[in-house]
Amino acid sequence: MKAKDRWEKIYREKDPTADVSWHQAHPANSLRLIAAAGLAKDQAIIDVGGGASVLAGCLLDAGFQVVAVLDISATALAHARHRLGPRAQAVSWIEADVTTFDPPRPFHLWHDRAVFHFLTDAGAHRDYLRTLKRAVVPGGHVIMATFATDGPSQCSGLEVVRYDAGSLGAELGAEFRLVEQCRERHVTPWQTEQRFAWFRFQRNAAPAARPHADAPGHARL
Repeated sequence: MKAKDRWEKIYREKDPTADVSWHQAHPANSLRLIAAAGLAKDQAIIDVGGGASVLAGCLLDAGFQVVAVLDISATALAHARHRLGPRAQAVSWIEADVTTFDPPRPFHLWHDRAVFHFLTDAGAHRDYLRTLKRAVVPGGHVIMATFATDGPSQCSGLEVVRYDAGSLGAELGAEFRLVEQCRERHVTPWQTEQRFAWFRFQRNAAPAARPHADAPGHARL
């Protein structure tokens, strides 16, 4: 089954607040790490795989003005839009596969809770990271949560890749530096425990432009 068809089926057949393991009534770690990034309220945030998550509404509550949610499932996005009611107009809703997504604008913060760890194919890794690097501005932030190395090896019937700071940092590359990390014991709606690892990386700032040889004050060698 294609990825889109699989996720559409899940969100059509299951209650996203009671029947999926990843539901969070309050995304505490996401909000704490986003606050720690110190963004201005008019800087752009994209929630990758945000689907039916409550995070978009929490960001609006916090005063953020440029919020986008990307998900492969139109049904998942519809759940979140319905929950927000008229406030949904303040969010950009993007139905797309992140591995083929063409970012329409630069973003100051990329948030991904548990999309990347589903990508077990090297080509999908490459395509995801290409999208991320096209989207995130120099100096911007990447917040990612994956199953920890002692977390589940499967989710929703799919194999996952578990990460620690070293392995995820190697995926992102030298242009991103780890700022902080933490662990989470996520309790599912049916009271089982999943161990997550959270990471906040910051992209290196753009290097200063080198002065032209003929610019004032530049000595010729």
